[in-house]
Amino acid sequence: MENFIVSARKYRPATFASVVGQRHITSTLKNAIERGQLAHAYLFCGPRGVGKTTCARIFAKAINCLNPQAGEACNECESCRSFNEGRSLNVHELDAASNNSVDDIRNLIDQVRIIPQQGSYSVFVIDEVHMLSAAAFNAFLKTLEEPPRHAIFILATTEKHKIIPTILSRCQIYDFNRIKVEDGVEYLRYIATKEGVEADDEALNLIAHKADGGMRDALSMFDKAVSFCGAKLNYKDVAATLNVLDYDTYFKATELLIAGHYVDALVLFDNVLSRGFSPQVFIAGLNAHFRDLLMAKGPAVGLVEFTGTLVERYKAQAAQCSEAFLFGAISLLTEADGKIRQSSNQRLLVELGLMKIAGLGQKKNGEVADDAIVVPTYATAYPLPDLEPAAQPARVEAARVEAARVEVQHTESQQPATPKPQPTEPRVQESGPKVQAVEPRGQAVEQGVQVAEPKPQTAEPRVQTADLKPQPQRPTARSTRSSISLSNLLGGDAKTATELAAEAAASKQEITIDPHCEEKISIAKERIVDHLMQERRRFVEPFQSMTVEGNVVRLTVASKDLYNEIMRDKSEWQRFLAAESGAQGLIEIEVIVNEAIRVARPITLEDRLRHLVGRNERLTEMIERLALDAE
Repeated sequence: MENFIVSARKYRPATFASVVGQRHITSTLKNAIERGQLAHAYLFCGPRGVGKTTCARIFAKAINCLNPQAGEACNECESCRSFNEGRSLNVHELDAASNNSVDDIRNLIDQVRIIPQQGSYSVFVIDEVHMLSAAAFNAFLKTLEEPPRHAIFILATTEKHKIIPTILSRCQIYDFNRIKVEDGVEYLRYIATKEGVEADDEALNLIAHKADGGMRDALSMFDKAVSFCGAKLNYKDVAATLNVLDYDTYFKATELLIAGHYVDALVLFDNVLSRGFSPQVFIAGLNAHFRDLLMAKGPAVGLVEFTGTLVERYKAQAAQCSEAFLFGAISLLTEADGKIRQSSNQRLLVELGLMKIAGLGQKKNGEVADDAIVVPTYATAYPLPDLEPAAQPARVEAARVEAARVEVQHTESQQPATPKPQPTEPRVQESGPKVQAVEPRGQAVEQGVQVAEPKPQTAEPRVQTADLKPQPQRPTARSTRSSISLSNLLGGDAKTATELAAEAAASKQEITIDPHCEEKISIAKERIVDHLMQERRRFVEPFQSMTVEGNVVRLTVASKDLYNEIMRDKSEWQRFLAAESGAQGLIEIEVIVNEAIRVARPITLEDRLRHLVGRNERLTEMIERLALDAE
């Protein structure tokens, strides 16, 4: 059985004409050989597998050829034959990855002094030159700048930025390009013909695209596909062999998203995951697919790196997509691709992106002319009012009451005037954080608002202290916040504006203030602090220093977090104060943030111990019984 030679070695180019995708490099080198304008140092840089070392070997063979033809080696003279057979003494290759020390460079300098026995030049090819140490680079500088007349250096690297500037300034630099997909496909087709392998265009496109501009990678994938598929390469088998998502998956996903069928798109995505592909691979591939569709819509079709029938498929599907849809889809997928690495649920992130893109597809399919817009039946059967944001309930309430008052005035202007009642005692309404007295009840009647008589107050049963434990709950809306319910506005038993305004005024009049509120809370202050000491210690300090003025309790806290926690449970704290003090009516709470309180807290160990003992005298007894070291 013959020894198998991989295609990357078997079909390595032997002439400049056979080098793929680097015409700008090969033409320059051939012209330099023809004119005899040879530099003493060259630097070949570029991605992996694009022909750097290959061009260095072809160049070394050509400059030593005894009968060069248009810059190409003749492959017939003794120098060319010795080079092809691997016995030439004029070409020296050094792997800088494993020979990167100063001693290795010294050995190289010693070899440079030796005059070639056959041919005109000794060529030194140093591969992966960026791996040399700083000391090795410095030792190499003088020889690289002024070598003997017979010595030529060719440095090859994939990372030019790692080479020191003093080396770069002494070389002619040649930048190799990534091999285009169409060039890779042509070379793969040539090799398939030589090997007697049948391959369709889509299979070769997939191999060249997967190689990402490297011909050596493409040839390795070609050998792998031939080992799996045999003498006939088809697109499906090649995709399965290389473990890549085939183009049909992306075409099918795009069709579903254009039609707005997000459920089917999610099922397709689930099938992709079941085949072992990660969400990141799918979303990156779909994003690239949408990019190619956008390029295929106009004169930029040349930017689509595909050939043959695949380009026609892209053009056909691009005609079904609007530019707005493609721009929106690319934007959503790019955003999701940036977040997917940090996401704890990558699948949900991709599914959400697919549903949003399907929404763009539904919007595209649902576009109609402005005069053909049909209002849904539910919009006319259940008209919704224009509601302001819920963040301003007081302003919304005032606007509703004002609208009701204006309607009442308009109604009364068409009715005979009625005698004005005399003003009576003032009523109370809530305005901001405090409760203030407003116009007398008679003025409200003058404006046409019926005011209900105040209801007799009944003593509420006092809540036991042990049963009350303020918990961090979201505050429930009080009945005084909104007197007009949304159900009344939406229909049903609709009431007149007069009735709504009367209900609003009556509900506000029900707010009462205990005249002895300040006295009751001050008396109960010690009981409140004791209760918090047992249940919620972190609130002890604010309530120890609280001040009471009328029905307003003012608390001072040391941090914004404590302020937010108290205000979040404000209604619970109001009920707690009412239960502990026995005060009837409304109790307002004002919280002030004073960060200077933190500075006054004990810092040293002695101050902390004294502070703790002051809070709990039993701590001293515990220290004595357990014989603890207080320090």
